Amino acid sequence: MDWSINRTGHADSLDLQATEQKMHYSLRVASAMCFIGHGAFGIITKPIWCNYFAVFGIGHDLAYRLMPILGSVDILLGCMLLFYPIRALFAWLALWGLVTASLRPLSGEPFAELIERAGNFGAPLCLLLLSGVTKNRADWLRPIHPGASVSRSAFRKATLGLRLTGFLLLAGHGWLNLLQKKALIAQYSTLGFPHPVTLANIVGAWEITGAILLLLRPSRTLLAILLLWKASSELLYPHYELFEWIERGGSYGVLLALWFSCKRHKRSSSARTFA
Repeated sequence: MDWSINRTGHADSLDLQATEQKMHYSLRVASAMCFIGHGAFGIITKPIWCNYFAVFGIGHDLAYRLMPILGSVDILLGCMLLFYPIRALFAWLALWGLVTASLRPLSGEPFAELIERAGNFGAPLCLLLLSGVTKNRADWLRPIHPGASVSRSAFRKATLGLRLTGFLLLAGHGWLNLLQKKALIAQYSTLGFPHPVTLANIVGAWEITGAILLLLRPSRTLLAILLLWKASSELLYPHYELFEWIERGGSYGVLLALWFSCKRHKRSSSARTFA
């Protein structure tokens, strides 16, 4: 028996478990941030939400009464995700995140608004893929213990999902810059930039380029730059900066989880070369 092969395989398995744990917690905290932040806007009664309720034929007055209720549910589910993570909750949050993001183009906003919020539904979806999709109904209600049982197939699916999600959220925001979204132009003007339209075009081109590079060939250096960019630029909103930053937790979590994934791939490649 080749003991060196066994030791290498055992070390690789332990490395996979450690990486999966880090990815799990990154996505779990990020998904919770997204829904807690989103819920906070419901309690605050963000006026633009009236446009999204109108998609269902709900009027202004009723919308304002429903906002705090939906906001409270979002916060409750976000907190539940932190303390009692189950597959059913991951699936529901991914679906709900997609529905709320879809309301933007359905209410007349650019389609880029949907894909820019890919982190909202992509983070819980990748968390579900990482945990493993099972046909056993009972498993959907059992708490997930990260690192206890790691499937390489689930790991690969989650990593691919992270790459697609990262591509969408960066490309979507870049697209909004190229469309010269009024809120972004106003934001750049408020920050004191003399040529906000030119800056929007530069930022848009940079983010779309970064999105393509992330999709085709992600690296730890690139992901670190993109993570720093997203985490810092999302703090520049003129109103409710903290809540806006928290709500976009899915974006940071996706990039961080993918960074952990790339870190493991580099270790594995080095181990194969040494062997």
